[in-house]
Amino acid sequence: MQISKDMLIGQLLQVDECIAPILMRAGMHCLGCPSSQGESLAEACMVHGIDCDTLVSQINEILATRE
Repeated sequence: MQISKDMLIGQLLQVDECIAPILMRAGMHCLGCPSSQGESLAEACMVHGIDCDTLVSQINEILATRE
C-alpha cells in the first residue's frame, strides 16, 4: 500500500506500525493527540514545517520494502 499526503494521521497509523516512529522522528510528537487523528498528513506537515512530499516519499519507500 502507498500513502498520500491527503490521508488522515489516524489512517496512516493503521496502515503499518512503522509509520508512527517515522512521523515521530520527523518531529510530529503529537500523534496521540485526538485532534491530530483527524488532520491530514499535509496539514500536519504544514504545522510542523516539514516538506510533505519528501516525507510521503520516504514513508512509501519504507513500506515498499516491507511488502
